[in-house]
Amino acid sequence: MKLDQEIMHKAETLIEALPYIQRFNRKIIVVKYGGSAMADEELKRHVIQDVVLLKLVGFKPIIVHGGGKEISRWVGKVGKEPKFVNGLRVTDEETMEIAEMVLNKVNKGLVSLVHELGVKAVGISGKDGELLRVDKKYSDGKDIGYVGEVKEVNPKVLYDLLEKDFLPIVCPVGFDDSYHSYNINADDAACAIATAVNAEKLAFLTDVEGVYRDPSDESTLISELHISEMEDLIASGNIGGGMLPKLNNCMDAVKNGVSRVHIMDGRIAHCLLLEIFTKKGIGTVVIGEEKE
Repeated sequence: MKLDQEIMHKAETLIEALPYIQRFNRKIIVVKYGGSAMADEELKRHVIQDVVLLKLVGFKPIIVHGGGKEISRWVGKVGKEPKFVNGLRVTDEETMEIAEMVLNKVNKGLVSLVHELGVKAVGISGKDGELLRVDKKYSDGKDIGYVGEVKEVNPKVLYDLLEKDFLPIVCPVGFDDSYHSYNINADDAACAIATAVNAEKLAFLTDVEGVYRDPSDESTLISELHISEMEDLIASGNIGGGMLPKLNNCMDAVKNGVSRVHIMDGRIAHCLLLEIFTKKGIGTVVIGEEKE
């Protein structure tokens, strides 16, 4: 019997994924979810499908999400103008209140999507179980309001949820020593959490294909980047915009025990599966010097 080529190709794809499934079975992977993939409903569903599949084949995923565009939309609805300093939202008391409400709304929406696919999820903020404790963050010495810098992660609540077979979904709000609420950059929160739980992988869904040696030339996309190469790349001055703090976060995470950090284009459907389960991958993976 002659089998259809498309069917055979599907079988080959599954076999290609097998060693990755075996290697990362029962390992924690933190997915930082944000950017355009949050604004597009179809892409949002694809991301959640990817994470659910990772869980069902034996991974232990944790989602850390942002919600910047949605926060800006609601800030505009109350007649305020969103303000940013060096890419960080200036967050006064009213904006903090809006941000927390919006992030919790986004959080429960993601929980619902996961439940639709038959997996149990629990949405929490960094305030639950004292997951994220912060100090006030300044931007080049400027006071930007209720923006927090993570100083301590208490991952017990995450371990408890994973042990009970829940998929934790975290929104980046924490509090300081006086229990005031603070907004946290989602990249910072994801890196701090990935480090605290000793994650095998940290995956960033972004609005770019990955890291380029020359940002003006798409053919210079880097598939694999070692820490020393990253330091040289940052020193070269070619990295700018929002990628620079993201790369510094990646470097800190790998230096502090996270095995691999993936930077990929969240606008590509099922980018997470393609990057993790195929030999070629589609984004940039950041690894320590001793890794291959």
